[in-house]
Amino acid sequence: MVYYYPIFLDLRSKPVVVIGGGKVALRKVKGLLEAQAQVTVISPEILDDLRALPIQVLERSYQDGDLRGHALVFATTNKRAVNALIAHDAAALGIPSNIADAPEECGFIVPARLTEGDLQIAVSTGGRDPQRAVAVRDRLQQILKQV
Repeated sequence: MVYYYPIFLDLRSKPVVVIGGGKVALRKVKGLLEAQAQVTVISPEILDDLRALPIQVLERSYQDGDLRGHALVFATTNKRAVNALIAHDAAALGIPSNIADAPEECGFIVPARLTEGDLQIAVSTGGRDPQRAVAVRDRLQQILKQV
């Protein structure tokens, strides 16, 4: 098992690219916008809910060069070969990447996150059991409501 170093990043005004325009992308983009990142989404198909957000949208397929200049990369397409290419390209450029369908290719993973005012709690299983991490997060949320 890979052991990740937990870290909270300041993404205010940092350029972040999300490749993919579906439900997973929407979830990632919402969190990135909460962190005040400057988000670009690239995908030939984009959910209307994504279009409604304050992001830059490039309605096309991933192309060589799309990752340059970005602080983070998220690959959320439903195409394994495209996600693998994005992981490879990000690694070659030294840009940390999150590959939604392959934790072993990730430069970082995104934990289940709970925010209550100034308190943030992150729960992770190292990408092995995201449902368990979500269950723990939800239980912690119940406990916090009692405090």
